[in-house]
Amino acid sequence: MGNQFQELMMQRCLQLAKNGLGTTYPNPLVGSVITVDDKIIGEGWHYQSGLPHAEVNAIHAVQDQSLLKKSTLYVNLEPCSHFGKTPPCSHKIVEMGIPKVVIGTRDWASHVKGKGIEYLLNHGVEVIENVLKDESLYINKRFFTFHQKKRPYIILKWAETMDGYFAPADRKQQWITGKYTKQLVHQWRTQEQAIMIGGETVRADNPQLNARLWHGHDPIKVILSNQIKPGANICMLKENKTLIFNHKESLAENENEWLKMDDKLNPINEVIDQLYAKGIQSLIVEGGKKILDQFIDMNLWDEARVLTGSTIWNKGIKAPQLTNYKLLKKNKISLDSCTIYVNNIT
Repeated sequence: MGNQFQELMMQRCLQLAKNGLGTTYPNPLVGSVITVDDKIIGEGWHYQSGLPHAEVNAIHAVQDQSLLKKSTLYVNLEPCSHFGKTPPCSHKIVEMGIPKVVIGTRDWASHVKGKGIEYLLNHGVEVIENVLKDESLYINKRFFTFHQKKRPYIILKWAETMDGYFAPADRKQQWITGKYTKQLVHQWRTQEQAIMIGGETVRADNPQLNARLWHGHDPIKVILSNQIKPGANICMLKENKTLIFNHKESLAENENEWLKMDDKLNPINEVIDQLYAKGIQSLIVEGGKKILDQFIDMNLWDEARVLTGSTIWNKGIKAPQLTNYKLLKKNKISLDSCTIYVNNIT
């Protein structure tokens, strides 16, 4: 079976890793499988920061621990080698006598960066790297973008009519897509750490920016506006913290924080830099059009999710136009469609 079996097991690791989407921040998504004689004897994934990592969960799932001494452990990301909230997985692998480890990709975070593999090799463990490497890199696109580009992974999201309109001319809220698409958007919100809009969207829509239609964590709200004051409706919602970037004041009110920006700096860049400093690995930008256009003009985005409804308006505010993009996939959602693009340059 050879390479084919290794790829099959790595696919299972990736499948397991996805179970942690939205709950493992700041840690990456990791799944692990342990086999003996081409049969799975244990598997696990990382649930949440501070809890055991995928490799440890897979080891604990093996009923007959004596089998570990002739097993192969598969994992989509290099086992850690540092002491953090939990002990190093590479040390645990050596301690349990596991003789072979198959890895999807190296962990390029500065505190790991090959050290886990080095530890395994130095203790006589056979290591095979780069099995389904591209898939292993993609599943942790947020984690790798944060550590390599020093910014969050940025997702642009908007809805538009079939004839390409983003909002009515009077800017009053008007739904473009149906209830199933709305539920999908709320699922997306549980998967990202922060969600961003501008002051115009706050005034026009008074959005909650939470995930009330899907079970999971609410993202941190990020607002770019000089007009949001303490006591505003969007700040009264207790489900998730609000960061208000402005040029007037710095203060804190309950879980909300006003962050004064430097007038001499580009506000979008300053928001992104401060989110990085706060350890936020992913950001959904939901509008309005002015902010979306700024991210596009600056080529500061990684992924765009465009939801197209079945309605035709014939007039209104035109939807944003992407440049430098590559189509990733397109799906139907009842009468709507979802098209996902990736940035062809970043």
